[in-house]
Amino acid sequence: MHASNDPAAPAADPITFDDWMRVDVRVGTIVAVDPFPEARKPAYKLTIDFGEVLGIKRSSAQITVRHSADELIGRQVAAVVNFPSRQIGPMMSEVLTLGFPDADGAVVLVSPAHPVPNGGRLF
Repeated sequence: MHASNDPAAPAADPITFDDWMRVDVRVGTIVAVDPFPEARKPAYKLTIDFGEVLGIKRSSAQITVRHSADELIGRQVAAVVNFPSRQIGPMMSEVLTLGFPDADGAVVLVSPAHPVPNGGRLF
């Protein structure tokens, strides 16, 4: 399977419903945004609150083109929470914050249309 940010790319290879259920996508609220000057591409260090069960997690996100640090505080976002943590420069990224590329390839975050409880799972 090959992931692509190209909107003209064909759909990925089919997966089963059980495959989909293994991907744990949750909603959380961004509580802190820090600069990440050590990143190869412009990025932020996000601190995201996923509620009582999952708690606070960190993520590196290349979202600086379409999102300012100030407007991110308090915003709910979707993230994959069951990938292994990954070292990104000097930080450990614990979740994969999700977004779509705009027409210029800049990342636009995925957020619920209305406020929902932190930690809710996407289905």
